[in-house]
Amino acid sequence: MNKLKNKVAVVTGGNSGIGLATAKELVAQGAKVIITGRRKDALEKAALETGAIPFVADQSNIAEIETLADEVARQFGTVDILFINAGITGTLNAIEKVSVDTFDQVMNINFRGAYFTLSKFIPLLNDAASVVILSSNTSIMHNPNSSVYQASKAALSSVAKTAAAELASRRIRVNTISPGPIKTDILAKAGYDEEALKNIDVQVMNSIPLKTKGHAEDVAKMVTYFCGDEAGFITGAELIMDGGMSL
Repeated sequence: MNKLKNKVAVVTGGNSGIGLATAKELVAQGAKVIITGRRKDALEKAALETGAIPFVADQSNIAEIETLADEVARQFGTVDILFINAGITGTLNAIEKVSVDTFDQVMNINFRGAYFTLSKFIPLLNDAASVVILSSNTSIMHNPNSSVYQASKAALSSVAKTAAAELASRRIRVNTISPGPIKTDILAKAGYDEEALKNIDVQVMNSIPLKTKGHAEDVAKMVTYFCGDEAGFITGAELIMDGGMSL
């Protein structure tokens, strides 16, 4: 406990799922945590649950990212931990059926927004800070009907490695965690009904050698590990957590 005492951490998309679990874990380890999200009510509820500081910001909106960075700089000066987590799946469809709106929505949040969150926060990062980016095991897979989501995560994984090389002179470490199926409500948020969710769940379970989904808390602990002294010699790494799904 308290391995991250007095560290300032920013978690995007910290009001639910992996972001919420990570905020809890970082607070438990002594960090002062700022969580962001698009929905004020959910964000405030998460803040009460975790002890984190809420800030309403949409990762797809560059102006809001800039405002977030300015406000964090004003209140806290610098940042020790940046967890870029916010993301969506979008509507899954074959390439010829993907709409421009779906493409833009997924890319604006998952890649463009994440990219500029990193960009705007780099000047605030302390030397030897830790950046963790949430990608997906799909970044190395090529499943039908998921082209946009997979492409957004593949692009993000690539940028993370470039950032690790660029920031190494400041001893800032940049690592990526790529989970497989995790028990969160991300698909329900995407608009799938109960029957569709059950069918997807059966298909997913059949594709995982360990025959179980991961938990948000599993990912949260790995994020926290990357942010601690134990991972001080790790940068540019991509850790796949998917129960063997991508084997």
